[in-house]
Amino acid sequence: MREVTVLIGELSRATGVAPRLLRYYEEQGLLVPHRDSNGYRGYPATAVDRVARIRELLAAGLSTREIGELLPCATESGFQHCDHSRKVVGDGLDRLDDQIAELARQRELLARQRDVVLSAPFDPDPDARHSPRNIRPVTAVQH
Repeated sequence: MREVTVLIGELSRATGVAPRLLRYYEEQGLLVPHRDSNGYRGYPATAVDRVARIRELLAAGLSTREIGELLPCATESGFQHCDHSRKVVGDGLDRLDDQIAELARQRELLARQRDVVLSAPFDPDPDARHSPRNIRPVTAVQH
């Protein structure tokens, strides 16, 4: 008995993922279709769940390379608890923690600038300073 397969269009409709993106996942080794005699891609019925897992991991901040390393550890309910899966997920969390810390630093800097702006005297027409009539031409400096 032959395994039930879905074509790329059917997989796209079932997952909401564009065929072009599904082909990209294939290029990255995340999806492995078989080719029918007519050359069409045929995906196993489990590909719907696999695409959902890929999308979830992408949304979590993992790269397609990291997802490719993690998918062999996938089980029906999650991932095998092994050193490799723990490292991939841990590295992803560390990277996100670094990004969060950097965003917090940037927010603090911008909040300081906001405080400076708010403490400055109110200017009812700030655009007047930038109008063409208030901009002086730069002249060449004679040496």
